Formats: sequence, structure tokens, C-alpha cells
Amino acid sequence: MDTKTKILAAARLLFNDFGFSNVTIRMIAKKLDMSSGNLNYHFKTREDILEALYFEMVKEFDNRIEQLGVQEITFQTIKQDIHQSLKRMVDYRFFWTDLYNLLRLNKSIKAHFEAVYLKRFEGYEFLMKYLTAKGLLRNFEFSSERQFLIERMIGFSNTWLYNSFIYEIDINEDYLDHQTDNLLLMIYPYLTDLGKAEFKKIRPDCFI
Repeated sequence: MDTKTKILAAARLLFNDFGFSNVTIRMIAKKLDMSSGNLNYHFKTREDILEALYFEMVKEFDNRIEQLGVQEITFQTIKQDIHQSLKRMVDYRFFWTDLYNLLRLNKSIKAHFEAVYLKRFEGYEFLMKYLTAKGLLRNFEFSSERQFLIERMIGFSNTWLYNSFIYEIDINEDYLDHQTDNLLLMIYPYLTDLGKAEFKKIRPDCFI
């Protein structure tokens, strides 16, 4: 592992534990048993570390969006993708628990996040059109109905982790499964009878 990677790994753990605003360059350097000057050789400011961590985090999200349409889509693959995304967010939870402050802090992150929002919206639109074509999702009753549903799903995915930390909930695999279901079940009322039957196969216990 090279020095930059070690710095980012240590900073991420400290940011997760104490919050970005409470961690200094000196604290990161101390965790790595190096001088602040040596750390500054690789990253001039704490904000540079923040930016590097953000783009490290979203690289996996970007790759997933690029894969849309490449593999077969089922409720099982949708559930797996959501679960992986939520787990990735936990690994970088400092960002999501202080989302709006950090977006104001860094213009590059803010610009990318806004661009990704549009990609995420397009990804949900693709998914819903795909499910409709398969006879699993009903046609929407008015022009804005799909838009409102997508906005709710993205809003939940942006804030579930923040809400969890407000109540100091233990983020374990069971809880990740619970939040995955929370997000996925948003589309259930819009499914056809065939879609509901297929959906129940992945979570039969929800309907007991």
C-alpha cells in the first residue's frame, strides 16, 4: 500500500469516528506515525483529502451506473445492488452524515454530486421502463407520478444513514437488509399482480 493510500485509509476511519470537521491534519499524521510535513507533501490540505476520498467512494457507484442494461435485471439483482450501495455508504459514512455541509465546502464535489444525481435519476427511469416493459410495473397514472417516486427513492438513499446516526442505531447486516427493504418496497404499490408475485419471492417473510 503506497503512502497516499495509507493516508486516505487512515483519514476515512478518523472522519467516520469523529466527523470531518473535528479531524485535523495532525491527527491523521499521528495515526500514521508520520510528521504533518510529510503528510502535506501528499495532500496540501484536509479538503484535498476529502475530495480524494469522495472520488474514491463514488468510483464504484459510477461503475454501477455504467453497467445498467448490461446484465439481466431482476428484483433479486436490484436488491443486491441496493444492499451493496448502502454498505459502501457506511464505509464512507462521514460524508453522508454531513452531506450538505460538505457539498458547500468543495465545489468539485458539489458539481460531481449534482451531475451524479441526474445519472441516478436516469438510472431509476431506465429501471422503471424496463420493469414496465416486462409487465412487472404498471403504467403511471399521471405524468409526474414516476418523477415523484424517483425523487422519494433518491431522497431516502441520500439520508437514511444520517437518520440512523441521529438515533445511534447499530449498522449491521440485518439493519442494512432492513434499509434495503425500506427502499425497495417503495416500488411495491406500483407493481402489477405479476410484479407483486415476483417481488414476494425475494422477501416472502414481509407478507406473512
